[in-house]
Amino acid sequence: MKNKKRNTTIPTRVISEESVSGIIVAKETSEGLQSDERAKLPHRHDAHFFVLQEKGVSLTEIDFEDHLIETPTVLYQAPNQVHRALKVENIELLMLIINDENINANYLKLLQSIAPTKPIQLLRSDLEAMENLFLSCLYLYQRKEDKLFSSQLRDGCNALIALTISLYMRQSKATKTSSRFEIIEKSFTELLEQKFVSLKRPSDYANLLNISTSYLNECIKNVTGFSVTHRIKQRNILEAKRLLYHTNKSVKEIASELGYKDYPYFSRLFTKEVGTTAQTFRNKKQG
Repeated sequence: MKNKKRNTTIPTRVISEESVSGIIVAKETSEGLQSDERAKLPHRHDAHFFVLQEKGVSLTEIDFEDHLIETPTVLYQAPNQVHRALKVENIELLMLIINDENINANYLKLLQSIAPTKPIQLLRSDLEAMENLFLSCLYLYQRKEDKLFSSQLRDGCNALIALTISLYMRQSKATKTSSRFEIIEKSFTELLEQKFVSLKRPSDYANLLNISTSYLNECIKNVTGFSVTHRIKQRNILEAKRLLYHTNKSVKEIASELGYKDYPYFSRLFTKEVGTTAQTFRNKKQG
């Protein structure tokens, strides 16, 4: 009985269906998480997801990578990353789910530039600061009758987001000033996330950035070590893997959904980039 019934698409938890304000702040335990069947299945959020795990052990799968967390840790997940909870033991955690509209515009750009991220183990001083901000947000979240409820909650959540960003930037040893190459790479990455289905050529992105294709390629190679073409292909391959693993769509349907009208080309591309055919990848993951 190898094949289970699979979704025709990857489920998305929509914040507007769970919160009228576009913000959810909650404290969770193992019991609550174990009773949430949706958390155990692969899914996305249409909003930004921040988690502070204070105690316990968890194993979370995010885009085919398992993250075992056994110490106080903060984790940021960008919208549309596919994840599921594989194990929770004696868990105590705080979470914030918040949509784009409630995030400071500068912080939103920074989040886009650092994603995707990995969990960060917290020093004691950082843990205390994160706990204080999370609990402050939780307190404000529960005061829905206050006249300035929305603005107070939004301000509190943005303070928490700012601290989270600063921790990730410290970990990556980010400096206050970025080079011209780094600025362009961040802009390209943001565009790629928005346009990877419709735009496949490096020149498409160079035109949007008002620079030459050769200069864009120079910038991307300088910062990442890879070409623009490679980055475009890899972003499409990641989405293809998500759909192969988490849905029952055919390879031809996935190719079409990702903007590849030439199915044989997509099939050859996947095999070349992954080292196995799309169907073999699906069979191995389901097996």
